[in-house]
Amino acid sequence: MTGTCPFAPFADDYRADPYPTFAAKRAETPAFFADEIDMWVVTRHRDVGMILADTERFSASIAQDPLLPFGPAAAKVLADGFGYVPVMTNLDPPEHARIRRHNLTAFSSRRVAALEPFIRRATNELLDRFLDRPRFDWVAGLAEPLPMTVIFELVGFDHDNAEQVKAWAGDRLTILFGRPDDEEQLRVAENMRSFWRHCVDHVARRRERRTDDFTSALLDIGEADPDAISEVEITSVIFGLAIAGHETTTNLLANALLHLLGKRDRWEALCRDPSLAAAAVEETLRFDSSVNAWRRLARTDVELAGDDGAGVTIPAGARVLLLLGSANRDPAEFDEPDRFDLLRTNARHHLSFGKGVHHCLGAPLARLEARVVLEELTFRAPDLRLADQELDYPPIISFRGPRQLWLEHPNSTGA
Repeated sequence: MTGTCPFAPFADDYRADPYPTFAAKRAETPAFFADEIDMWVVTRHRDVGMILADTERFSASIAQDPLLPFGPAAAKVLADGFGYVPVMTNLDPPEHARIRRHNLTAFSSRRVAALEPFIRRATNELLDRFLDRPRFDWVAGLAEPLPMTVIFELVGFDHDNAEQVKAWAGDRLTILFGRPDDEEQLRVAENMRSFWRHCVDHVARRRERRTDDFTSALLDIGEADPDAISEVEITSVIFGLAIAGHETTTNLLANALLHLLGKRDRWEALCRDPSLAAAAVEETLRFDSSVNAWRRLARTDVELAGDDGAGVTIPAGARVLLLLGSANRDPAEFDEPDRFDLLRTNARHHLSFGKGVHHCLGAPLARLEARVVLEELTFRAPDLRLADQELDYPPIISFRGPRQLWLEHPNSTGA
């Protein structure tokens, strides 16, 4: 069942704007089979939310699997010295509950809240580097380096290694959610192995010298109870967090500026009332999610109800793509869903951070970073403008954010 609207997630027009396709498919059917990616695709808020929360009938085990199988060369690299094990997004209960419980203890609200002064200081230090220029790339200037800096501070990485880690980690999403050729697979696999070894060394150093960081907190838990969490699990948590924890927030920061500056009245309303920053973050997450699709594996046949009473059955063993971006614009859940509304009262009903036991551990930190950035930017650059440009999005099925976002600062002091 494909309907009248084609689903081509790697086509240029889909990459540029998937939302017309989402709307058409959502109106046609609650789910359909997509030959190009060999997956069943779920379109509606009700069903996406149900599947995310249903760990009995749907497994999270494929969430981090590559879209295409690794070629022989890349597989050989990853078989030698890459020891990652499932720990969070791709681990099912009951083991998931054990890992998540200890992560929540280490990733406490106190630890996140304590990062706010650091985030505010780091934000202003980055703004100082480019805000006096009349034109700059927001992604390279702040949206990319700030989340990485914050993650480094959280897990206790040496900030001097930021550029190296960025090089190692940068293309992992392509190998998991895109269609890289064998040569690119090999290059990314080598980077993943190098970064894994860096994480192994980091955990070993923290075992010898603890500080008040996330890694040390996990090690304390494991030392107090060796059955609670193992060292390879701790290393896997750090590996995953250090990559996903900054890529998603980079997209959030880019998408927020794109849509706030895209309509002048939105930006001016936020500048007049910076207390709307938190609402702007939620509406950005709903309107143009940093993660617009996620994956599950059907354990059994599951029927999704259709509009006319005739359901669609997802068969047992099927790989399932959940269109979070489509769910977040479902008119059955959100009034005027294609309108960006700073005053939307139910924006937090979005599914961008997931739902149920796999709800994103880093959601409070991402919200904090984005809110702080908007507060500081509206104060320092209320005259900011979106430059004329053609946006380019990476060819991957799950993460969405422009690779560059050029902004103009008319009242800058630079040349």
